[in-house]
Amino acid sequence: MKLRLMTYNVHRCVGTDRALDVERVAEVIAAENPDVVALQELDVLRRRTKTVDQAHRLAELLKMKFHFHPAMAVEEELYGDAILTALPERRIRAEGLPLYRRVPGLEPRGALWVEVMVGDTPVQIINTHLGLVPQEQKRQAAALLGDRWMASDEWTAPGVLLGDFNATPYSATYRMLKAALRDAQTTGGAWTKPATATFPSSFPFMRIDHVFLTKGLETVGVRSPYDARARVASDHLPLVVDLEITAAGSPAGTAAAWQDVPDRA
Repeated sequence: MKLRLMTYNVHRCVGTDRALDVERVAEVIAAENPDVVALQELDVLRRRTKTVDQAHRLAELLKMKFHFHPAMAVEEELYGDAILTALPERRIRAEGLPLYRRVPGLEPRGALWVEVMVGDTPVQIINTHLGLVPQEQKRQAAALLGDRWMASDEWTAPGVLLGDFNATPYSATYRMLKAALRDAQTTGGAWTKPATATFPSSFPFMRIDHVFLTKGLETVGVRSPYDARARVASDHLPLVVDLEITAAGSPAGTAAAWQDVPDRA
């Protein structure tokens, strides 16, 4: 069975041309025809983006269902992440991630966990957007690898952790996650091509958007659209990953091997 995923930081649907255009973002997504879309940096009812519920509007345009988690709330104004899909689904968990209080004023971060059914196979999907400070990122990654998330009994293979991690493959945060999961862009098996960068959209050279996999999933395609519309719709390009589901229903095996990763950050 095949599954096409997209992770996309949509920058509150404000493009590099400074235009607010939710419909343009929807067109970028629709052109790739993903089964599941993980979105970061969505505004919901915020005055700065004309009080549009961007999660609801994108789901409406794409004819998908959605779950939204507000990492930050100021009265009725919300800002956070969403998962959209037309597959049968249910929400497992949506929570904030640890703050790094030694640096005041950091933006709150969160994660959203949804189970989707691909045929008869349940697939666990966690979407997240980690912070900018390395110590903050490591605490948040450790939480995702902990009892509330990927060390819980509900986290079974096949499973996917994806999103904007603000962490390159040279970072301690990335190494923590890669010690427990497999980067979908790691060469080997069916996938042998060089990795694809997504940031900044005008000239992508950084890999900070990632898709991590448990066992039971094999990468069969990776791409990042680079047409004129995608380059301007957000400051990130989408990352699209095609997967083959090879096994299901077993423990995901994300034991705390990450604890042995040396901290060089």
